[in-house]
Amino acid sequence: MQTTEILQSVFRWIHVVAGILWIGLLYFFNFVNGPFAATMDGETKKKVVPQLMPRALFWFRWGAAWTWVTGVILVMLVFYHGGALFEGATQNWSLPSFLMIAITFLGVFVYDAIMKTLGAKNLKAAVVLFFLIISALVYFQGTWAGWSFRGYNIHVGVLFGTIMAFNVWFRIWPSQRKIITAVRDGQAPDPAVVALAGSRSRQNTYMSIPLVWTMLNSHNSWAASWWWSVLAAIALGWFGCSHLLKKAPKVQGF
Repeated sequence: MQTTEILQSVFRWIHVVAGILWIGLLYFFNFVNGPFAATMDGETKKKVVPQLMPRALFWFRWGAAWTWVTGVILVMLVFYHGGALFEGATQNWSLPSFLMIAITFLGVFVYDAIMKTLGAKNLKAAVVLFFLIISALVYFQGTWAGWSFRGYNIHVGVLFGTIMAFNVWFRIWPSQRKIITAVRDGQAPDPAVVALAGSRSRQNTYMSIPLVWTMLNSHNSWAASWWWSVLAAIALGWFGCSHLLKKAPKVQGF
């Protein structure tokens, strides 16, 4: 038992430090660098972007990787091995639980498909659809699979974290490599590539706020009877992030 607790402490420490690195840079890109980059002329971008962005994106993507890996290890230690996935001593490892876990980790491909199809035409509709899917997932995790509040709460965070890490490595980073190369060579980046990188980065920013809530909410005993608090945090996080993104371009330098 002591060995498990030590491992949990070590991986939780790494998880938090890596998360600070990752999310801190995510906020830098969206709240600071994005509005600032819009004020630079072509020659300035040609000098600044090839030097700044590869460095920032190195720490950004590896912060994402370590946050996700240590997060998965913690879920395995605390919820699968430690039994926190279920209420009390009953461990209901049946088909519904395995199916819900699979959906949690594979849901990223549903998200990606929605954003490529419906999201390309109507982003608001895609967000609403995804929110409804998450709502259904929480309901079935708590009722059909019999998970505890902590169990389905943290798995919403796992879903968001997996999507965000996927976006970093398979959507944002490949797009940014193309953008940085084009700027370095004095060419105009492909607008579709720029749009993809910007869209997925903003979506990660939106998801980061409710993601942090799910991490903290697992320790809020008062919320255990309020299953909808998970969904409320998603909605409030989305609203709050929207306000911050609108304010970011209005912050001026000296």
